[in-house]
Amino acid sequence: MKEKEIFTEAFVRFIVLPTLFLMVAALGGVRTNAETGAFIFLAPPLITLLLAVLLMLLVVRGKLVDLASWLSSHNSILENTAHVLTLAALFFASAQALNSVLPERGLLHWMFSFFFLWTLWNNLWSPFAPKQLLRSLVVLFATAFVIKHLLLANLYAPDAGWLQRIAGVLLEGVSLGTLGVEHFAASTGYISFFAIALYTLGLLLLPRAPGNADGAESVENLAASVNKSQLVVALYRQLSSAEQTHVREAVTKDGKLQLQDSAPTKLESSDRANEAENNILDAEVEEVTIVRERND
Repeated sequence: MKEKEIFTEAFVRFIVLPTLFLMVAALGGVRTNAETGAFIFLAPPLITLLLAVLLMLLVVRGKLVDLASWLSSHNSILENTAHVLTLAALFFASAQALNSVLPERGLLHWMFSFFFLWTLWNNLWSPFAPKQLLRSLVVLFATAFVIKHLLLANLYAPDAGWLQRIAGVLLEGVSLGTLGVEHFAASTGYISFFAIALYTLGLLLLPRAPGNADGAESVENLAASVNKSQLVVALYRQLSSAEQTHVREAVTKDGKLQLQDSAPTKLESSDRANEAENNILDAEVEEVTIVRERND
C-alpha cells in the first residue's frame, strides 16, 4: 500500500467517519417549530436505542464491519481506542437516524417502531452480503422517510387542500384520534434528508477491516464471486516475486512426479488393451474355423 493510500485511508477512518456520524447524531433529533421557526432538539426515545442495537448486530453479522479486525490485539492501544469511539459514534448515529424518520408520538410512532423492529429482527437471521445489506438499509430508511416527511407531512399541513384534509380527518376517525401526528416546519424534512444522506455516506465509507485489509477483498468474498481457478490466480498475483518463483518450482516438481507415477499406469493400461484385443481376435478366428469345419 502506497503512502498516499495509507494517508487517505487513515484520514477517512479517523477523521471523516467520526465527523459524519457525529453530524448525523446532532441532526437526527432536530425539528423546526412551524410557528416560530425555532429549532427543537428531541432526544432519541428508548425504542430507537433498542433498534440501534439490533442495527449494529446486523451490521456485524452482515460483515459490513469485521469486529475482530476493528478491535484486534495487533492494533495499538490508541488505534483500538479510536475504533471504539468510531463504533460508538456509529451507534448513536444509527439511533438518531431512526429518530429522524420515526413519528414523534401516537399510534404511528409505535407502528413505525414495530415495522423497523420486525424488519431488523428478521434480517438478523437472513444471509446477507455487505452490498445487499447496505441496499436493504437504504431502502428501509428511504421508505420511512417518504412516509413521514412526504405523505404524512403534506396530509397534516396547515395549507393542505380540502382533499388532503378530508383524508386526514378520515384517518383520525378510523384510528380514534390516536395517530398523534405533530406538524413541524418544512425545513425539518430537509434536515432529516441530510441526516439520512450523511448516514448512508458513512456506511459506504465504512471499511470492513481497517488497516492493511482495507481495499482488498477477503478470501470468502473472492470465493463467492469467482470460481476456484480464478481464486488461485488472484491469490497467486498477490504474492511477491520470490514467493511466485517458489510456487512455480513446487508446481513443476509436483507435475514431474505425477508424470513419473502415471507412466507405468499408462503402460499397464496399454498392455491390457492389447491383450484384450488379441483375445478378441483369437476368439473370432476360432469361431470362423468351427463354422468352416461344420460346412465341410
